[in-house]
Amino acid sequence: MQQASVGFHCPECAKSGNQQVYVGMQSLQTRPVVTLGLMAANVAIYLLGIAVGGGDAVMGGSEPLQRHFALIAKATFDGRTLSGVAQGEWYRMLSAGFLHYGALHLAMNMYALWILGRAIEQMGGRAKMATIYFVSLLAGSLGALVLSPGSLTAGASGAIFGLMGALLLAHRAAGIPLRNSPLLPLLAINAAFTLGVPGISIGGHLGGFIGGAITGWLLLDYGARREVPDWVPYAISGALAVGIVVAGVITANSYLPGVG
Repeated sequence: MQQASVGFHCPECAKSGNQQVYVGMQSLQTRPVVTLGLMAANVAIYLLGIAVGGGDAVMGGSEPLQRHFALIAKATFDGRTLSGVAQGEWYRMLSAGFLHYGALHLAMNMYALWILGRAIEQMGGRAKMATIYFVSLLAGSLGALVLSPGSLTAGASGAIFGLMGALLLAHRAAGIPLRNSPLLPLLAINAAFTLGVPGISIGGHLGGFIGGAITGWLLLDYGARREVPDWVPYAISGALAVGIVVAGVITANSYLPGVG
């Protein structure tokens, strides 16, 4: 064995000299392309909302994008009839996750997305990160339709909570008990914030967390621990996403404005 800058190398490895040194972002095995793309999409749509909605949209006013693409089952909004998921606009379950009520709302979610998304993308890769994110987003929309169907809901928070759920399951797969996970205090703080601050979608956060935990288990734990083809966890996750959308449409159609 021959001494090297870090530890010892066998003679064959020392002769090969094929080692590479990465600095900064290059030190990541997987660059956070999906995370950066999602952040760019959220910011671009927010700027588009300002362009079409005027200055009120900067601080979260009800601008046209929120009226037509935020999540709602069916209701009368500001004296005007507003169609929703129950009228066939199921795409609101997806589009609502890219709308935000003001700059602070956007900044908080994008900071969390940068931290959590980068970690999952590094751990599982781009495809797993994208799958977990979008299933969590849809699950958060389903949770919001269950608990607050008549409210106009928007934001990436459901997907963010899903990333936290997925990371908790990833830590478990790595042998870290849930009680020792470094994410547990962060989750507790966010749970207290969700329950204690008026106007926050409890159903969206809870649904997103459950969806992310299930998808994270499928992609980061189940597939790694069992000898199954790579496509199996993705197929199950896709079926789960379709089931969530169907459940959301059924939930929206069962809602009676002014009654539930």
